[in-house]
Amino acid sequence: MANQRQNSGEQDLNQLLKIRREKLKTLQEEGKDPFRITTYDQTEHSTDIKNHFEEMEGKEVSIAGRMMSKRVMGKASFCDVLDRYDSIQVYVARDQVGEDSYKDFKKYDIGDIIGVKGTVFRTKMGEISVHADQVTLLSKNLVPLPEKFHGLQDTDIRYRQRYLDLIMNRDVRTTFEKRSQIIKEIRNFLDKRDFMEVETPMLVENAGGAAARPFVTHYNALDEDVKLRISLELYLKRLIVGGFERVYEIGRVFRNEGVDTRHNPEFTLMELYQAYTDYNGMMELTESMFRYLAEKVCGSAVIRYEDTVIDMAKPFRRLTMIDAVKEYVGVDFSTIRTDEEAKEVAKAHNVEFEERHKRGDIINLFFEQFCEEKMIQPTFIMDHPVEISPLTKRKPSDPSLVERFELYIYGREMCNAYSELNDPIDQRERFKAQDALAAAGDEEANHTDEDFLHAMEIGMPPTGGIGYGIDRLVMLLTNSSAIRDVLLFPTMKSLSASQASGADASAQGTGSAAASSDAEGAAAEGASEAAETAAAEATGFFTPNDKIDFSNVKIEPLFEDQVDFDTFSKSDFRAVKVKACEAVKKSKKLLQFTLDDGTGTDRVILSGIHAYYEPEELVGKTLLAITNLPPRKMMGIDSCGMLLSAVSGKKDSEEEELHLIMLDNHIPAGAKLY
Repeated sequence: MANQRQNSGEQDLNQLLKIRREKLKTLQEEGKDPFRITTYDQTEHSTDIKNHFEEMEGKEVSIAGRMMSKRVMGKASFCDVLDRYDSIQVYVARDQVGEDSYKDFKKYDIGDIIGVKGTVFRTKMGEISVHADQVTLLSKNLVPLPEKFHGLQDTDIRYRQRYLDLIMNRDVRTTFEKRSQIIKEIRNFLDKRDFMEVETPMLVENAGGAAARPFVTHYNALDEDVKLRISLELYLKRLIVGGFERVYEIGRVFRNEGVDTRHNPEFTLMELYQAYTDYNGMMELTESMFRYLAEKVCGSAVIRYEDTVIDMAKPFRRLTMIDAVKEYVGVDFSTIRTDEEAKEVAKAHNVEFEERHKRGDIINLFFEQFCEEKMIQPTFIMDHPVEISPLTKRKPSDPSLVERFELYIYGREMCNAYSELNDPIDQRERFKAQDALAAAGDEEANHTDEDFLHAMEIGMPPTGGIGYGIDRLVMLLTNSSAIRDVLLFPTMKSLSASQASGADASAQGTGSAAASSDAEGAAAEGASEAAETAAAEATGFFTPNDKIDFSNVKIEPLFEDQVDFDTFSKSDFRAVKVKACEAVKKSKKLLQFTLDDGTGTDRVILSGIHAYYEPEELVGKTLLAITNLPPRKMMGIDSCGMLLSAVSGKKDSEEEELHLIMLDNHIPAGAKLY
């Protein structure tokens, strides 16, 4: 039955696609091929007309854009044209454009790109519009757009087909307009402080400057392996050695790590270095820059992120990492001086660590587990342990610490900055320590960079440096909950050919043809509605998963452990939508789900499912959860409920596999299951 529905949907969609191609063929045969048009004289945009209506009323204009709706009413019609900035209504009358042109217009489809020449006026309903004198088809839409009332909501399709997302969702366009503005204003801010923008290599022999696993590729011409950079730091410091006293770069970096709501393997980093200053100077610059950006982009230094007011107008709090742990955990590491003592304290507080970890590593683990999420208002966390800061100058008053800070806002690291290490002898020793960690299996450790050490030996002045991810900053200033929402083309797991066609069907199947009074338009609309219904059913819910071995599924004996009906009925089973999913730090098993349970408040549930799923493939899915369980602490995080999975045994093995129970995406969040 399911296969019949899917086949029917594909046939209906194919029929709709066929109709549009036949329309194009007819246009071409009539000498009206839109794809032969190479230019169009666009004199105004929608916002020009709306914002200056009093000046433009009655004037001739020429606009162009995508037709997003059409309402045919006999001898006259209305349509909405979406351009770069906004949409504007167009009034098309048969007597004004001519009978043949009007007949052509009635056959245009939603999604077609048109040019309109006409006069600016205001309708009787008060809407600013353009009265068309001429309508030109500039490009033919051959694949239906998503249905306008529900838009494009499937997150997987939105991220994979961002062009559709930008067409259908105005707020998405606004987010990326603000992203562009943020980068522009960063440059403006640094330009006023006399910084020079530079460019450094992306393909490097030694990927250093951060704790991350690099991607590796191969130079055919040189016949050697190289790495994609994980940081901008080491080359920018070479330029400080060379005498450029203030330099910065905004560029892509690549880290071969997980994907979650705050991490993407390919992201944009801003790093700057300033000679003759230290981390105190960098704190002033960072605070001033963040306040400046908020005021420029958001109109105020006091902004709202999700349900929280973030005040960047006030001076940012300054707190050492040791004092933060003391304040929020009650453990004073200033009195704990040995690695053995630190490990005993970690065991007492259920902080997981590895045998290679030293006192400084454990201080950082305490901060990450107990303090990081408490840093809601802008806070500089200062004076990190030397063990986790291989490129940073030691504090003269305590050589076990370094002059480093991280800026935290809303529990997230926003910025990392140092008084840069400029002692080549000390730097070599720290590289040796990193080499030892790499030899012990730490894939994120730095490696000795001889050329960088040679530059240091030439002499680098006292220097302060800052690095921060542009993407997290954009998330903050656009009130976006996931990093994928601020990346035009986020990293996605590749689809097979069959999966890709299924995704296309899901996106295209929600298209609606133009409302038209002529027979051909009605046929197209009917085909579109049929395609919408069928394609909506082809969500993958009914598709067999050929990757799962069902030969060893365990069937429990019926009523082996009886549960009375009253007890069972107290469990509140609900459909929940996955808004975000990420791996839990320091855990190889747990995924943290942020769920829409229909209440309007996000629900967090942790599940030991990471061995079977990657976080990114679960976003947008509809799952089954028990929602009335008491919160349960897991890795220091409250898990409020339980996601249900099916258990099957691996063939010829006692090991079990878990398969999340996924529901039809038509089921709304919060729907109660009986």
